Amino acid sequence: MKNPIKRLTQYIKSSYIELKKVTWPTKKETINYTLLVIGISLFVAFFIGVADFFLNMGIEQILK
Repeated sequence: MKNPIKRLTQYIKSSYIELKKVTWPTKKETINYTLLVIGISLFVAFFIGVADFFLNMGIEQILK
């Protein structure tokens, strides 16, 4: 079995080589994707809030 220090060093070197191959998004793409995620999150939160409100009203009517 290899020396743990050599294994760690090899892992770090190979990770660095792989990171150089990554195509990173541009600043504009990152901003667009971030806004998209925030928008979808707000829409889902609103939808769940409205659904919860109406389901709660329905359950209150059933229990009265």
